[in-house]
Amino acid sequence: MAKPQVVVAPVLMSKLSVNAPEFYPSSYSNYTESYEDGCEDYPTLSEYVQDFLNHLTEQPGSFETEIEQFAETLNGWVTTDDALQELVELIYQQATSIPNFSYMGARLCNYLSHHLTISPQSGNFRQLLLQRCRTEYEVKDQAAKGDEVTRKRFHAFVLFLGELYLNLEIKGTNGQVTRADILQVGLRELLNALFCNPMDDNLICAVKLLKLTGSVLEDAWKEKGKTDMEEIIQRIENVVLDANCSRDVKQMLLKLVELRSSNWGRVHVTSTYREATPENDPNYFMNEPTFYTSDGVPFTAADPDYQEKYQELLEREDFFPDYEENGTDLSGSGDPYLDDIDDEMDPEIEEAYEKFCLESERKRKQ
Repeated sequence: MAKPQVVVAPVLMSKLSVNAPEFYPSSYSNYTESYEDGCEDYPTLSEYVQDFLNHLTEQPGSFETEIEQFAETLNGWVTTDDALQELVELIYQQATSIPNFSYMGARLCNYLSHHLTISPQSGNFRQLLLQRCRTEYEVKDQAAKGDEVTRKRFHAFVLFLGELYLNLEIKGTNGQVTRADILQVGLRELLNALFCNPMDDNLICAVKLLKLTGSVLEDAWKEKGKTDMEEIIQRIENVVLDANCSRDVKQMLLKLVELRSSNWGRVHVTSTYREATPENDPNYFMNEPTFYTSDGVPFTAADPDYQEKYQELLEREDFFPDYEENGTDLSGSGDPYLDDIDDEMDPEIEEAYEKFCLESERKRKQ
């Protein structure tokens, strides 16, 4: 018996049977299973979600084009508390077991928190997700001092929580979008747990978390008048001085302090574009030419007496109206005024001229 081609029907996913062929998106060959010998072979919710998570891990660029279909499919499938709990656990495990999936997992959680329609008494998607994170959070102190495997799992959770803080959007009643304050508090306590147990891998995790969230955390704390970041930096400096961590880790911590001192590498444009003037641009005269007075004293446009000195220079040049810029004599021989000029320069003027030539030659070679 030939296998029929499965086509995604243009109907609402919420009205589809879990076993209907149209239930599975056509973009995934895994889900285009067909009937054979009268038997149906479709994936379970767990298999479907896990396949999609693996797909995103391998092809993160497909998120934008396929997330809407995925959410619609889940809305037709996740209709019970147990199914929602299973979905949350699958995403949580992927985000904390696959290092490169923490960011994508946080984006996925944010999207589903706004687009999944199920909201049972046990809590909606975001609430169940935060409850799952709290379970791990409550054992932070034991995890930070646990064995290597335990610490590694704990570090993955810490970094995922950092990504959640940056990506999980909370929409208020007035439509304003904010971050979850509970995650901000949680990250502060997680940093405490890491610094209280200054093993190399704990400190490396703290550095990664601060590089990821430091600028946002500090801005949020400053808005509330808190000095938490100052306390954290002081904690880091104490660790560098006292802890028995490796030289490489101490170097990482110092680099982090340096990054923070540079405002986390951010460059703020304090004003809109304005035309450069001597008043607002300290480099305004940087490329201005240098002139010399009759006494051989150099001056530039930045000199307070520039106009007066420059006018004197122009008047001196007017004594040579028949000389071109390159010094060619256009008046011919026998000019009574030129005949009276002494060929030798005044010593001070000669010295100033030599300096001028040397400086001009240096600039030309640059």
